[in-house]
Amino acid sequence: MSPIDNSKFYVRLPLLLGIALAGGIFIGATMFGGGSPHSVAKGYLKFKEILTLIDRDYVDTVNTEDLVDYSIEKMLEKLDPHTTYIPSKDIQMARTQLESDFDGIGIEFNIFKDTVYVIAPFNGGPAETAGLRAGDKIVQVDGKTMVGTEVDNGAVFNKLRGPRGSKVEVGVVRKNSKEILTFTITRNRIPQYSVDASYMIDDKTGYIKVNRFASNTYEEFKKAMAHLKKQGMQQLMLDLRGNPGGYMDRATNMVDELIAGDKLIVYTDGKESRYDQKIKAFQPGIFEKGPVIVLLDEGSASASEIVAGALQDNDRALIVGRRSFGKGLVQAPIPLDDGSELRLTISRYYTPSGRSIQKPYTHDGTEDYSKDVLKRYEHGEFFNQDSIKFNPALKYYTGKRRVVYGGGGIMPDYFVSLDTSHNSKYLTDLISENVIREYTFNYWAEHKKDFEKMSFADFRQKFTVSDKMLDEMTSLATKSGVKFRQAEYDRSREFIRTQIKAYLARSVWQSSKSGLNNEFYQVAAEKDAIYQKALQLFGKAAELESGKLATNSR
Repeated sequence: MSPIDNSKFYVRLPLLLGIALAGGIFIGATMFGGGSPHSVAKGYLKFKEILTLIDRDYVDTVNTEDLVDYSIEKMLEKLDPHTTYIPSKDIQMARTQLESDFDGIGIEFNIFKDTVYVIAPFNGGPAETAGLRAGDKIVQVDGKTMVGTEVDNGAVFNKLRGPRGSKVEVGVVRKNSKEILTFTITRNRIPQYSVDASYMIDDKTGYIKVNRFASNTYEEFKKAMAHLKKQGMQQLMLDLRGNPGGYMDRATNMVDELIAGDKLIVYTDGKESRYDQKIKAFQPGIFEKGPVIVLLDEGSASASEIVAGALQDNDRALIVGRRSFGKGLVQAPIPLDDGSELRLTISRYYTPSGRSIQKPYTHDGTEDYSKDVLKRYEHGEFFNQDSIKFNPALKYYTGKRRVVYGGGGIMPDYFVSLDTSHNSKYLTDLISENVIREYTFNYWAEHKKDFEKMSFADFRQKFTVSDKMLDEMTSLATKSGVKFRQAEYDRSREFIRTQIKAYLARSVWQSSKSGLNNEFYQVAAEKDAIYQKALQLFGKAAELESGKLATNSR
């Protein structure tokens, strides 16, 4: 299933205290002992009085529950961007981000123009087994229309999820056909994996990509590390790009596997001492020796930044890429009586050097805050590290006296600019209409027998996305309403070629049992500037580990 709407993703997915969710925290005088009971009671009575008057005397009929939810959301905007209220109707979807599995039909989807598009069915999942394809538009569920302005992620989750073994009837419109095709799909357990890829780049370099810090992340990471060590891994590239965070304890446990001794990993500071803690390494790690490089970008947030900050401040890893998101607030998930949930910021976290990486925010809403990444792009930060201005008052030092800064994300030791050379409106339209993935899925379905005879090594070395295949893809795009633009196509052509090959590799070799997409990432890495730059820096990472690298590249 699709993740939460991307426009709210970084704001809504918090850095959660694992113990809070496991043990439960309840609102009450004991939790908020530092506040004034009189002022809280006075405010409550005023709100209750107004709501009662509206319900009883307002000229039109109103939904008081909606008013309450709206009032809560507006009140929380006066706090910080990461304290959020999740209504009961949305709680299942929100919690899904941190679950290890769910019961459903197994599709990756997107909502475009009030319509649910199947991006791709999960390999071997119920939807694929039943016959759903990439590019299908879901227009009916159990005979009821699934198109219109009321269709959102929550509605899709509620309709398509359900107990394993239960059936759901899905009506889809397939491209080039006006007829509604009906599929009866039996729901099943759909695993969600945190480790997207784990493979050896060469005979000594391991690569692991972690997409979030969920309930099963640490166990997946340990398993991946053990497997790579058996293959001879001597140095590690840990990819946290686009990872928006999750459970704090999973992040600190991961760091503990890479840091020796009892070094400080992170500490938190809240209004009350119960929320203050210092987390140190405490157990023998699986990879405490050997060069480490961590990849970051503007999509790396919260728990990702804890990992990067701890490894950077302890001089255990080089950070390569672009400045991370900048989320340094910790939330406790608090279940409410009606099934809704408050995710309340209870503390700030600090890296071992003492820096807070929380970027500035105001107390008048989150609009500017949520647009910060766009502003970075417009300001030129993605292309030139000199565009980043550090506050001298927020200068800190790592254990080996390398300079680092607080106040807005983790700045990499080696900056890599964003490559936009392949960007074009034509490419954007192809992606928004899901044309590349649809073409790839169809091509794979038509050539399964050919691919079954081929090893990935042969595919990677010998298989070429031909000009004929590109012509077929552009023809599909035209039928899908994407206007062909020769100059823009020429600019994006090689990127499109790589994407088709990468998605083909994913379709052929993706492991449904482990969730790994190794082949996809190995093909895509050939055009990945940050990845390629990192490969050149393991000598510097080795110098850092040995104590010889005492200054920053910046």
